[in-house]
Amino acid sequence: MELSKVTLEIFTKLEQKWLSHCETTKQIRILSIDGGGTTGIVAGASLIHLEDQIRLKTGDPNAQIVDFFDIIAGTGIGAVLAAMLSADDGTGHPLFTAREAVKFISHHNSQLFKVNTLAGVLHRRKRFSGKSMDKVLKEMFKREDGKVLTLKDTCKPLLVPCFDLKSSAPFVFSRADASESPSFNFELWQVCRATSATPSLFKPFALTSIDGKTSCSAVDGGLVMNNPTAAAVTHVLHNKRDFPSVNGVEDLLVLSLGNGPSCGRSKVHNNGECSTSSVINIVLDGVSETVDQMLGNAFCWNRTNYVRIQANGLGSDKGPRMEEVLKERGVESLPFGGKRLVTETNGQRLEGFVQRLVASGETSLPPSPCKESAVSLLANGL
Repeated sequence: MELSKVTLEIFTKLEQKWLSHCETTKQIRILSIDGGGTTGIVAGASLIHLEDQIRLKTGDPNAQIVDFFDIIAGTGIGAVLAAMLSADDGTGHPLFTAREAVKFISHHNSQLFKVNTLAGVLHRRKRFSGKSMDKVLKEMFKREDGKVLTLKDTCKPLLVPCFDLKSSAPFVFSRADASESPSFNFELWQVCRATSATPSLFKPFALTSIDGKTSCSAVDGGLVMNNPTAAAVTHVLHNKRDFPSVNGVEDLLVLSLGNGPSCGRSKVHNNGECSTSSVINIVLDGVSETVDQMLGNAFCWNRTNYVRIQANGLGSDKGPRMEEVLKERGVESLPFGGKRLVTETNGQRLEGFVQRLVASGETSLPPSPCKESAVSLLANGL
């Protein structure tokens, strides 16, 4: 038999075997975490409650968020949280639980966002120390055995956007691309650093792929995808290798976590004029809200499949406190414009979402077929 026919037969059998393990009626679960701020209070409170509810409803005190989601996306501080929840500790489990991740960021916040006093004097505005953030992120994504984790070293697919100044275009880091080629595999700490490089606060961050063939001069992913939910949905819809059973949004279950509004009345002068920083905040909020509106339209026929958790700007002038986030009534985008205040609180909406997660069971998509599998099967006489 010709080699091409043997290869075709091998991959046909691999595909059939792989797809036979997939429940075609099972929805793909997406978790998306916004950028915004330096503490991630809204997302942090939501993630802790989410994992607590998963453990409560499953009766498993060791259950974690990645057990019930098929892909996690994040921007800025949301990307740091997403990476912490999905980074593999070497045993197939994540390095951090939700509570540990939020606690780590809170404890190291002053180092992650350390004010560079010299740069502040020279530029007459606040700047953060890139070296200080680098040090914390390197510690965060280095295993006890000394291995420096990369995009490939995650328990579940990970999606993180930034903006590349070299190409003047968005650049999305993904485990799918990293698995295809070392030219798209980057160290995990660098991915988080790239998406957090807010232009007014950090210098652009230069990074290179594992094999040195792909380079990027990155600035904050929030400039183009502060809310990465649409990118995650599009990725799943078009990635037939990892998600072959998905045909449309009806096959998706999506949880999107905001990080509170960046702008407020206090940042707009009495005469209606806005400072440059306020305009940037308005743009970031606008990007996030536009994505929410688009997804609200896409899921208008199956509203329960898309849940957006966002603070409404209530509470203190410094923003919502963690304990207040879950008590606020949720807000839902209406089809083709506007929002409405729903009867449930953010905490109750999360609990309802978890009920659906647990009812559908843990994620069970097997690894994608690859050349190594084909070689192994060929050796065994398939």
